[in-house]
Amino acid sequence: MDLNALSDEELEAHMNPRVAVEDAESYLADWVERSAEARTRLGGRLDLAYGDTPGQTLDVFPAAVSSAPLHIFIHGGYWRALDKSANSFVAEALVEAGATTILLNHDLCPLVTLDEIVVQIRRAITWVHANAADLGGDPNRIFVSGHSAGAHLAMMALAHDWGGEGLPPDLIKGVVGVSGVYDLAPILRISVNDDVRLDAEMATRNSPTLNPSSSPAPFVIAVGQQEPAAFMAQSTDFYDVCRKRGLDCEYLECPGDDHFSILYSLANPISGLCGLALRQMSLA
Repeated sequence: MDLNALSDEELEAHMNPRVAVEDAESYLADWVERSAEARTRLGGRLDLAYGDTPGQTLDVFPAAVSSAPLHIFIHGGYWRALDKSANSFVAEALVEAGATTILLNHDLCPLVTLDEIVVQIRRAITWVHANAADLGGDPNRIFVSGHSAGAHLAMMALAHDWGGEGLPPDLIKGVVGVSGVYDLAPILRISVNDDVRLDAEMATRNSPTLNPSSSPAPFVIAVGQQEPAAFMAQSTDFYDVCRKRGLDCEYLECPGDDHFSILYSLANPISGLCGLALRQMSLA
């Protein structure tokens, strides 16, 4: 899709989900309610620090078995909004299937730059690897998923040179990206950038479509069929780039889902999307 042919107003309607989805605020309120209920059922360890700023915390929802796979989920919000506490409901199906599930927070723009957020996510994953035994998980089975901006951060983590930090090069064993943003150039033209404050160079170096992973780990690129065309193109274009490079990637369109309802599919153990996440971990 030629985004240059769209006016700034049209691009905003395509690329800003709170504009594109009429009842976005209702979804967000429902997520918060479902998540509070999920935390009551799951228990878990909340707000563990992995870094030295207030935003660098995580929640751990343990599986019933020891040495479980560790599934890390990164929330969306265009790097400038939302909180892990609104997505706790995503953990239930994963925990019940046998995965210790970890939800990350990070500092938000404009308090920090996107470059710093990418570093914080790496720090969180490193912390999980180092503390896997204490979390009841297997450090050799770390998987990552994310929604929207969280999907972007998950793919950035997959592309990172973990071996260069003295960690296993294949530290991340699989990724599921849900309605992600993978080419950041359009962000320069929409209101989100008032907070994110990208420039062209930062957008380029933080675009997975321009800097795809060389990891052999499998990954899923999922998107809702009801996303606007330009937002859907974020996933299809990224998939095309990865497929042409011979990467182990799979593309999934979730029928009937928009940018927000797709998280219900991830949380539904009988959905195709959740099934892919579970199969990655050999739990289905």
